[in-house]
Amino acid sequence: MIKIGNINLSGFPLLLAPMEDVSDPPFRAVCKKYGADLMYTEFISSEGLIRDAMKSRQKLDIFEEERPVGIQIFGGDEEAMAISAGIVDAVNPDLLDINFGCPVKKVVCKGAGAAVLKDIDLMVRLTKAVIKSCNVPVTVKTRLGWDFDSINIIEVAERLQDIGVQALSIHGRTRSQLYKGEADWSWIAKVKDHPRIKIPIFGNGDVDSPQKALEYKNKYGIDGIMIGRAAIGYPWFFREVKHYFATGETLPPPTFEERIDVIRQHLRASVAWKGPRIGIFEMRRHYANYLKGIINIKPLRSKLVVLNTMEEIEETLEEFSRSLSYLPHGCPS
Repeated sequence: MIKIGNINLSGFPLLLAPMEDVSDPPFRAVCKKYGADLMYTEFISSEGLIRDAMKSRQKLDIFEEERPVGIQIFGGDEEAMAISAGIVDAVNPDLLDINFGCPVKKVVCKGAGAAVLKDIDLMVRLTKAVIKSCNVPVTVKTRLGWDFDSINIIEVAERLQDIGVQALSIHGRTRSQLYKGEADWSWIAKVKDHPRIKIPIFGNGDVDSPQKALEYKNKYGIDGIMIGRAAIGYPWFFREVKHYFATGETLPPPTFEERIDVIRQHLRASVAWKGPRIGIFEMRRHYANYLKGIINIKPLRSKLVVLNTMEEIEETLEEFSRSLSYLPHGCPS
C-alpha cells in the first residue's frame, strides 16, 4: 500500500501524467475507466489563477468519479504560488502537485518549471510557500537536473522531503534533453534507494509497453509508474499493464468497436464540460490517436475533423463501424 497523506494506493499504482492539452476531465475519465490509479490535471499557471484567467480556472474542475486526483501548478514567485495554492485548496483536490520539470521554453523563460532546478534554494522556498497555504498533501514532479553537468535530483529529493513534500515523481531526463534521447532511470533508482528517502518515488519517462513497465518496476524498485505519452489516444494502456503484471500475458489490443465506444464517451464528456462548439473542436486533436492502427481509416479521420454537430459525428462513427475491419494496434492505416 502506497500512502500520500490520506490517499491509499493499493498494489503498484499507475499514474496518469499531467499533460498540457491532454489531461483534461474527459480524458481523465476514460483513463480512470481503464485502470489509472491516480491522475493529475493539466498544469496550471499560478499567475493565471491569480489573474482569474478563464482557461486557468477551468483547469481546476475535478469530479468525484475521478478521485483520487491532484491539481498541478507551476510558477517562480513565492507569493503567487502561495496565493494560487490557496485557490487550489478551496476546490478540494486530493493533493496539490508542483511542476518543477516542464522543459518548454515559454515556461522556463518565466523562471518556472525545470528552470527552478538551477536554484534549489528557490525550489525549497516555493514549495514551503505552497505547503503553508493549503491543507492537502503536496507532491512534486521534476527532472534529474538542468543538464548532465548539474544532475542534482538526490539533493532535491532530500530537501523536498525535509520540508514536507509527500511524494516525488521523477522524469528520467534533464531539462537540456527535452524529450530526446533515453530516460535514465538509474538516477530514479538512486533516489529510491537512498537511505534518507522515505516518501514514495514514482518514475516517469519512456514506459511504452507492458513489458517495459514490468522490467522497470523490478529493475528500479520504484513505488509506481507515471504514464504520459503512451496513454495519449490509448487509455487501454493502463489495463494492459495491469493484466501483464498479473498474468505475464499480453492482452489483445482494443477492437474497433471499443475504440469507437471510447471516442463517444470522450466526445460526450468533452461537450458536456466545454459546450458543443469548443468540445467538438478540441476533440479533433484526439481522433488520429484513437484510430491509429485501423485499416482504411483516413477517410473517417478526415471527415471527423470537419463535422460540427454531435449528430453528424455519431452518424459517421456508426456508419464506419459497420464498414471497417480491424488491424492490430500499431499497424499502418
